[in-house]
Amino acid sequence: RSGLLSRRLQVRVLPGALKCNKYTGELGQTGLRGQLPMLATRHDLIRVIPAEEAMRRIKVLIGSIGIAMLIITACGADNAAQEEVGEVTLTLVTHDSFAISDGVFESFRAETGITVEVLTSGDVGSLVAQTILSAENPVGDVVYGVDNTFMQRLLDSSAIEPYEAPALADVPDQFELDSTHRLTPVDYGDVCVNYWKDALSGPPPTSLMDLVSSEYKSSLVVQNPETSSPGMAFLLATIAGTPDWENFWKQLRANDVTVTNGWEAAYYGDFIAGGGSRPLVVSYASSPVAELIYADPPVDEPPTGVLLDSCFRQVEFAGVLAGTTHPTEARLLIDFLMSDTFQNEIPMNMFMYPTSSTAELPPAFAQHSQISDAPLSLPPAEIEANRQQWTERWVEIVLG
Repeated sequence: RSGLLSRRLQVRVLPGALKCNKYTGELGQTGLRGQLPMLATRHDLIRVIPAEEAMRRIKVLIGSIGIAMLIITACGADNAAQEEVGEVTLTLVTHDSFAISDGVFESFRAETGITVEVLTSGDVGSLVAQTILSAENPVGDVVYGVDNTFMQRLLDSSAIEPYEAPALADVPDQFELDSTHRLTPVDYGDVCVNYWKDALSGPPPTSLMDLVSSEYKSSLVVQNPETSSPGMAFLLATIAGTPDWENFWKQLRANDVTVTNGWEAAYYGDFIAGGGSRPLVVSYASSPVAELIYADPPVDEPPTGVLLDSCFRQVEFAGVLAGTTHPTEARLLIDFLMSDTFQNEIPMNMFMYPTSSTAELPPAFAQHSQISDAPLSLPPAEIEANRQQWTERWVEIVLG
């Protein structure tokens, strides 16, 4: 991806002016090509000429060679400068939920001359694992999509390097969870219980503890925290938001909770949105906006609502991968991810919220999305220290 293209220049003195081709880095048809000139031909060797004339010819020939070599050097330097800027390609390594409008990275290329290639790497857990395993020889230049439930694992490695983006001045302090500035907060969202409004026989739940009441028996579908990012976020929500999370899950199991391996199986399988029978599902605070936008036939209001008391805040970060051969350009890409051009694209493409206070929400998103004023959270270091113990205990309680 990087460096200058190697070239083999063969030189021959030909009649006519020397011409540099700035696009190929070679000399044009009337320039130097072929073999290096010979100082004498057989005809010259058998023809007797005066010593003064011989010296004059040699000086002319050496002068021509010198001029040719200067032009080659100039062409190479000019072309090298163009390739150094114009041919740099950065690889953005991210999760498979990444989405952005066509032309966004083209605008970055127009501004900087840098091309961006996107490499997806499964879910956030897979993304973090791959990033750490390839720390000695990174598969890309910038990583994006690591959230606060996995960030400590990455911070404990040597896989990313510090960079304090100037745009952090426009990011609220609540999102800056890394004081070393190795991970820059790009977007955020809440994982919450969603409900299908028309499917409830009574009022919707207003607290996490409502979910264990008989009124909502056989109503909720959740995801396995061992295999699902929203499933893990909801487990963390119960740890942070209930008096006794283990007892909560025991009651939830007794209340006939359904468990799936991933979000799609829950939302478009067991939940009513996909034709299932369950009116409650663990999803996102922005899911009602998606239901509104993609409704067929169109609707004026989202058919789903959000249990704000259940929301766990997820913040997604980007960082420069240590060992990148383009650290300067990688920092420019971090700056671009924090620019209004990219930040304004986040809501309608990834249904997350931009972290920059200068970004603008689309009207439909601003009107119909719900975000908690007091989301549940846990310190990233505490999550990392207890993740395995918590998930193993969850499996024993819910699936055992």
